[in-house]
Amino acid sequence: MRIVVLFGSEMGTAETVAEGIAEELAEHEVAVFDMSEFDITGLDPEIFHIIVCSTYGEGDLPTGAEPFFEALDAHRPDLTGLRFAVFGLGDSVYDHTFNRGGEIAAEKLTGFGGVQIGEHARHDASGETKAAVLGRAWVRTLPLESATLAPA
Repeated sequence: MRIVVLFGSEMGTAETVAEGIAEELAEHEVAVFDMSEFDITGLDPEIFHIIVCSTYGEGDLPTGAEPFFEALDAHRPDLTGLRFAVFGLGDSVYDHTFNRGGEIAAEKLTGFGGVQIGEHARHDASGETKAAVLGRAWVRTLPLESATLAPA
């Protein structure tokens, strides 16, 4: 299975999580990209995508994810058939905006026709579990058999 892990980060935590997730998926063909350097034309329904996205400021996307989502909004691609999972990062001390970056990512991708697979992970920086540890555990729970396209 081909898998692309995209991360949007402000301080590097999402990148660390993305790298750990890729290591857990080593039996697959996995590539990791910074969202700021990923062309949205690479969103291929035949590839499973994992989005790792932090939250910045007052519930905003991190700076590293903005170009990716701005391109989605500008080009409005048809993502029908695209399967993806989301690992969001946030801090529950920001009650109303907790993990909003990951939620925005999921909303955008489903809004253009993508289908979210598995549990939407929400890491809490105020919790005891490190983001990278949670990311590795979470990715092992993803139903990857649901992540591939059904035969036509």
